[in-house]
Amino acid sequence: MDQRYTALCARFEGLQTAAVAFSGGVDSGLLLTALRNTLGSERVLALTAVTPYMGRQDIGEAVDLATRLDVRHELLELPMPAGLENNPPDRCYRCKLAMGQCLIQCARGLGFLPLFEGSNLDDAGDDRPGLRALRELGIRSPLMEACIDKAGVRALARALDLPTWSRPDNACLLTRIGFNAPVSMERLQQIEEAERTLLARGYSQVRVRCHGDLARIEVAADERARLLEEATTVVADIRAQGFRHVTMDLVGYRFGSMSRLRA
Repeated sequence: MDQRYTALCARFEGLQTAAVAFSGGVDSGLLLTALRNTLGSERVLALTAVTPYMGRQDIGEAVDLATRLDVRHELLELPMPAGLENNPPDRCYRCKLAMGQCLIQCARGLGFLPLFEGSNLDDAGDDRPGLRALRELGIRSPLMEACIDKAGVRALARALDLPTWSRPDNACLLTRIGFNAPVSMERLQQIEEAERTLLARGYSQVRVRCHGDLARIEVAADERARLLEEATTVVADIRAQGFRHVTMDLVGYRFGSMSRLRA
């Protein structure tokens, strides 16, 4: 096995138990696998926070992967933290702080500490207020500590035959809404269904950015031409979810595009 994976697993030697903040994505999936393979499945706990702004498909994929890995998996239903109803610029900090506190409390109550999370080395170079909250809570990021970047995560996940190795990056639905804009369950469901419609059509990387009643669609750069060709059908599909106007972002998908805007 790759030396990076061996070094990652070595970090867990000597632990009696451990818990993982588990989204079901490629990062936390690799971390959970490494812990399971090092400590044994009965000594590892996967914790998934189920929030109003987490996609239902993400929850299902987390359940499927935890089942495949044969580890104990707990779903924690969490309400929207106070102050997030207007999507403030520090939403990630507030969310991670509230979520981390709940996950630690659960892990401690069930006897599975320490709690780890799956940020990788590439995340250290981004503006990630959520990481600051995690550090304040003492939650560690072993992939980042082991200097494993996203490409490395995907390579190791593929070598371990994890189904998530090629899964596109995702983020919570709040990232589709501008800062200081009102958030409602209706709006979140509208965005999620619009994206599910596009994913069902075979687009690999999709974001539906919400600007009031306008949907701005981002797809991978090599899928922009196809989106234009299918514009008539796509517009009808997105309008069926409640948007009045539909537009395509000519730049294509890019991480954190809404963070550069202010509502």
